[in-house]
Amino acid sequence: MSKKSETNTQAKTSAPLRRRPAPRIAELRATSVAVPLEAPLRHAHGGHWGRFVRTVVEVETDDGRIGLGELGGGGESAQDAVRGLRGYLIGHDPRELEALRWKIMNPVASLYNNRLQLHAAIEFACLDLIGQQTGLRACDLLGGALRERVPFASYLFYRDRDPLSGRGGEVTPDQMVAHARELRDEYGFRTIKLKGGLFAPDHDIEVFRALAAAFPRDRLRLDPNSVWSVEEALRVARAIDDLNNDYFEDFTFGLEGMRRLRHFVRTPTATNTVVVNFEQLAACIRSEAVDVILLDTTFWGGLRQAYKAGQVLETFQWGASVHSSGELGIQLATMLHLGAALPNLSFAADAHYHHLQGDVIAGGKLACVDGCFTLPQGPGLGVSLDQGKLAQYAEAYREQGGYTYDRDPQRPGWYAVVPETRFADPAEMRV
Repeated sequence: MSKKSETNTQAKTSAPLRRRPAPRIAELRATSVAVPLEAPLRHAHGGHWGRFVRTVVEVETDDGRIGLGELGGGGESAQDAVRGLRGYLIGHDPRELEALRWKIMNPVASLYNNRLQLHAAIEFACLDLIGQQTGLRACDLLGGALRERVPFASYLFYRDRDPLSGRGGEVTPDQMVAHARELRDEYGFRTIKLKGGLFAPDHDIEVFRALAAAFPRDRLRLDPNSVWSVEEALRVARAIDDLNNDYFEDFTFGLEGMRRLRHFVRTPTATNTVVVNFEQLAACIRSEAVDVILLDTTFWGGLRQAYKAGQVLETFQWGASVHSSGELGIQLATMLHLGAALPNLSFAADAHYHHLQGDVIAGGKLACVDGCFTLPQGPGLGVSLDQGKLAQYAEAYREQGGYTYDRDPQRPGWYAVVPETRFADPAEMRV
């Protein structure tokens, strides 16, 4: 090689790589909305009082693009918390997702303000922006889609009757079976999840066995939101262990409680409450505490974090699925991208989505056909805002305000204690 060629080669290899200037975050907006439900939903720790309160996040870059995010509840406090991140984010390159993680949810610094869910909404929006810039879908940024349709379970709640629509009011086994049949006929669900823990365990057992008898080929799961003692959980588990169960979800509280239960039952156990970060995941795997981890794109602090947790679960041959924390179409899109990319998606995902009467995304609610949602095909998250609906539901929030998720309007003065002994009385359900 000549000296000239050698010099040119050295110059090429030593020259720093220059990236093209990237759009930077220029503005951050947060809008809390109240979207009506078909009927109020009751659960073991309180209820959804006829609406979901969510906060829509818009991250705008200096080239005019807007990425979308979403987080739950909070109302004014959520809006203020998101807006309070402007000083961290203005001028940030949305492609630098790892830097974003450390800026927003440094594990020590964020002990003082617990910014995981705020980070999740911002990360959703940044992935949306990257997708718009590159033409890639969010799942492609994780490694690509293994499936274009993601199966979901029906989500059965004991519901109060809505005074305007007349919908709801289900409490007896026959009523819950009828409601499950309506959802199956409309959406095609082949997995049924019952939200238990509101009434005494024997009522849940009766309803659950009625569902199993009515739908003998469907998969089943029961979730009492961790309110039973280990001993009560074990009694319920033995009473339904012969059914076509996917898993026993959060039958009791804590890693130790779930570990004890797991050693006494044949059916797999699952959680979305006590394994929601990587430290807990490591402890779960070391102690063999829970079989199936339900990954929530908000609880885990973002789509990337939930996907990385899924990779850990794949390594150790642990079960995985996608969890619902109560979503509008923006977060549902993140759940679909996660479900599409996870190789070890062994179970139908959860969603509250079919209880909603509307949405903030353009084109209206995403369609569920044959028990599956189809992965959005546009770049990024693949959904966009309907500004008219956003304004409508923002006004509804300003008029109605928030609600106390962890209180039951039908039981004044009550609050949940774990393990629970002060269960609601089915005979006192509002009709």
